[in-house]
Amino acid sequence: MGMREDELKAMIEAAFPGAAVTITDLAGDNDHYSAHVVSESFRGMSRVAQHKAVYAALGGRMGGELHALQLTTAVPS
Repeated sequence: MGMREDELKAMIEAAFPGAAVTITDLAGDNDHYSAHVVSESFRGMSRVAQHKAVYAALGGRMGGELHALQLTTAVPS
């Protein structure tokens, strides 16, 4: 089934207003993506906590509509 790139980006942007979000479809199948998320809201959070926050924003779609997400997060410099 898969998830469209713009849908994935919109979900992350809704959870992290003002974030810079870059999505790349890794396999061309709407099922394997790379996401780079830069958000001020990550400041003070561990990398693990940042990733958990992004996965939470996806509302349980990991493992269903979205099979794989290669995730990198950062705070603005």
